[in-house]
Amino acid sequence: MAYLGPRLGVSRIFLPHVTVFRALCTVRMDEMGLAVGRSSLERLDFDNVALKKLPLDPSDEPGVRLVKGACFSRVIPEPLNNPRFVAVSGEALALLGLDGEEVMNDPLGPEYLSGSKVMPGSEPAAHCYCGHQFGQFAGQLGDGAACYLGEVKVPPGQNPELLRENPSGRWEIQVKGAGLTPYSRKADGRKVLRSSIREFLCSEAMFFLGIPTTRAGSVVTSDSKVIRDIYYSGNPRYEKCSVVLRIAPTFLRFGSFEIFKPADEFTGRQGPSYGREEIRGQMLDYVIEMFYPEIQRDHPDRVERNVAFFREVMSRTARLVAQWQCVGFCHGVLNTDNMSVLGLTLDYGPYGFMDRFDPDFVCNASDNSGRYSYKAQPAICRWNLVKLAEALAPELPPDRAKAVIDEYLDQFNRFYLENMRKKLGLLRKEEPEDEILITELLRTMHDTGADFTNTFRNLAQISCPSEGETERDEEIVRKAAELLLEQCASLEELKSANTPTMDPRELSMLLSMAQSNPALFEMISDRATIARQLDRMSKLKVLLETSQDELRARQAQEWTSWIALYRKRLARELEGQSDVQAVQEERASVMDGANPRVVLRNYIAQNAIEAAESGDFSEVRRVLKVLGKPFSSQPGLELPAWVGSHRRTEQGERDEGEEPQQGTSSSSSSSSSTAMNPVPYDSKPPAWARQICVT
Repeated sequence: MAYLGPRLGVSRIFLPHVTVFRALCTVRMDEMGLAVGRSSLERLDFDNVALKKLPLDPSDEPGVRLVKGACFSRVIPEPLNNPRFVAVSGEALALLGLDGEEVMNDPLGPEYLSGSKVMPGSEPAAHCYCGHQFGQFAGQLGDGAACYLGEVKVPPGQNPELLRENPSGRWEIQVKGAGLTPYSRKADGRKVLRSSIREFLCSEAMFFLGIPTTRAGSVVTSDSKVIRDIYYSGNPRYEKCSVVLRIAPTFLRFGSFEIFKPADEFTGRQGPSYGREEIRGQMLDYVIEMFYPEIQRDHPDRVERNVAFFREVMSRTARLVAQWQCVGFCHGVLNTDNMSVLGLTLDYGPYGFMDRFDPDFVCNASDNSGRYSYKAQPAICRWNLVKLAEALAPELPPDRAKAVIDEYLDQFNRFYLENMRKKLGLLRKEEPEDEILITELLRTMHDTGADFTNTFRNLAQISCPSEGETERDEEIVRKAAELLLEQCASLEELKSANTPTMDPRELSMLLSMAQSNPALFEMISDRATIARQLDRMSKLKVLLETSQDELRARQAQEWTSWIALYRKRLARELEGQSDVQAVQEERASVMDGANPRVVLRNYIAQNAIEAAESGDFSEVRRVLKVLGKPFSSQPGLELPAWVGSHRRTEQGERDEGEEPQQGTSSSSSSSSSTAMNPVPYDSKPPAWARQICVT
């Protein structure tokens, strides 16, 4: 739920004499052991077990440094100037026993939830970890901008399902963007409004989609500013410092175990705690005891326990990436330091939900090689599991680890097919031909440039064949094809999508080099990149010789062929069923619960960012509300808040920190997106969305 600003009440009226009297009363009552009058954030019950169980850096030396023999370093968050809420997630804050509206109205809320003021019981710290980034071991990384605040005990009466997912009985809370830590490297430890809004919204969007994820309780902005060069173009600008409150059982990751790595054979870097084998065992014990207690209980033998733990991490990872693939989500930076040991989606940076289906979709404009493309995600997650296994040796014997990793592909395929069958409404039978049907669907979507989210959503409107409708069958298929054709790309869209990104002269030079000097070619490019460019050139050539009418006819034929296959398969769902209507209704219900109506497309986030950068927070809060029910229609929430209201906002939704100003887009389009023709949240993206560039 989004809270659209503070309500006028007693706590918002500041009468000097009354305030002093109330303060005095509060102090005296606190002295008597009562919590009356205190901020709810001051009553959080912290139990910071990680800092008790894992080694702490003994050094208080300020600044960036190599941290040896420790998992955490104590830090002092840097206060923001005039912190204020952009939005809060009531559902996420409820995990901590907090009421979202009460926090929103709390004058101390933005200070506490940005790290500007430290809550009683909080022990700010930064976590030390390493990681393989884009396939290369990077050495020490760590929380360069995130700050552990502590672990809050689960409040009484929490949903048993949540407790099952988090058996530790505590929620770790972090603030991201709270300033320098020993791990900040050459950065300043700050985050800005656009990246903070993206992380906040996507963390919650993924939760409501039913995908395991870290949560986001709030986003705070301020008058503090830092310089950022968004496109690395030599044109930096000042941006507001902002902070996200993140919540999870733990933020430990694959890279947490890589701090013990010996010198890497390619980069020469090694983990800062190389040789400290006892700490690896300590960390492994902590993770299993706290977050996998059933494994600890059921496996008294240490090796068997560790194998069972690794198998569970493998299984959760396979399930997670299968869920990503089924909603068209691309993480963007699947380094080992961005992989959770609990199988959660972690660290939302240059992510993206796919619009037009393209297996080669790359959401991160910095990923020139396509290493972290949509289609590569399952294999990359397996590669990361291999690196985790290496980091756990000898606690995890390599031969046992290999046997577990060999199970990964089957696990992923099982989860993926299970989800895809729901998305297609194939509920009563599991047939070998289903894989072919799914593959053909994706091929047709790719060839026709169909919108991923909306195409799947519309499949529920294709009916199962029924007895006696043979003469109507052709008409039903035609109408179904027309429905799906609305989600297909136009000729101009396909031309744009298939225009090579590499200069023809550069491509020609690289092709020549691949033949004459393969070693040099491998140093500056790769065959997969060249193959993608050649494929684009080939498709573009065909498109340039095609008219819009010819394209539409070809798209219609492709969809007609697939729909005929699909309805033939649906007919087998009805075999032996006496109540066809009930089967149809169940199928539609399951499909509507598996195929979201709305996801956080880049243009939706961009609209919210631009509004917020101009001082209007209402769109962030409205989008949060829309994303809270992604499978349902929400009357009154079809369009952005500013449509038809000339950007008029409710009291409390306008940034009081400064005068409204023209927002600057974080896409390559400098014109404000909100000045364009608006489209509904469940629509295909507008043309300007193609210019959005996320790095």
